Amino acid sequence: MDRFERSMSVLAAHEGGYSNHPADPGGATMKGVTKRVYDAHRKANDQAVQDVRKITDAEVYEIYRAQYWDRVRGDELPAGLAYCVFDAAVNSGVSQAAKWLQRAVGVADDGAIGAMTLAAVGQRDAASIIDGICDQRMAFMKRLKQWIAFKNGWTRRVSEVRAQSKAWAKGAPPAVSAVPSQPQASGDVTNAATTKDMLQSPSAITAIGGAVGSVAAVASGDGPVQYALAAVLVVAALVGVWLLVRSKK
Repeated sequence: MDRFERSMSVLAAHEGGYSNHPADPGGATMKGVTKRVYDAHRKANDQAVQDVRKITDAEVYEIYRAQYWDRVRGDELPAGLAYCVFDAAVNSGVSQAAKWLQRAVGVADDGAIGAMTLAAVGQRDAASIIDGICDQRMAFMKRLKQWIAFKNGWTRRVSEVRAQSKAWAKGAPPAVSAVPSQPQASGDVTNAATTKDMLQSPSAITAIGGAVGSVAAVASGDGPVQYALAAVLVVAALVGVWLLVRSKK
């Protein structure tokens, strides 16, 4: 998958489904798309306005790519940093995300990512830029009146974005497990895989190798979030290996 699709797969988990929290100034929202944004999108495409809960996955992708990813020039930013700026744009607006990036690389913060900003990005370490953006983002959120209501979710989101962005900047594979899920068997299961089976399975060895690479990349950073992500990858890999071996019984 390309970087936009990879970023979307993680961002979608943060945005979730439908919400209409009274403290959220965005109002009714579905998959991170507010009713106002969705109405504008439908009108621009000569379509009747409808309930935001009826938004399709295709419309979600169109909106995120055109109104956020392309406007922050995600295809031109380094891996990892593109996701960091993209998520910030979705959460706090394109102009604000652009300003955080520009301040992190030391150029005029006019809120529009152009040639000068991209040139400055190319002269700096992506991980340090990511830290600079995330630090500014947290400071900004703490000044908002909605901080008390949303502080736990916002803090968790920015921490996860920081860790995932830095992992991708170092060349780690996507956080989503590459091991395909297996359908659940009906009835009693009596052919459970053993540890020996797992170690002898070529598919299992491949899965373990991929997981080790992911864990190494994620855990190379400092902090509890990196360690937690590494632990999740280990557990996911073991479960995937067990399913792979069981499917061969």
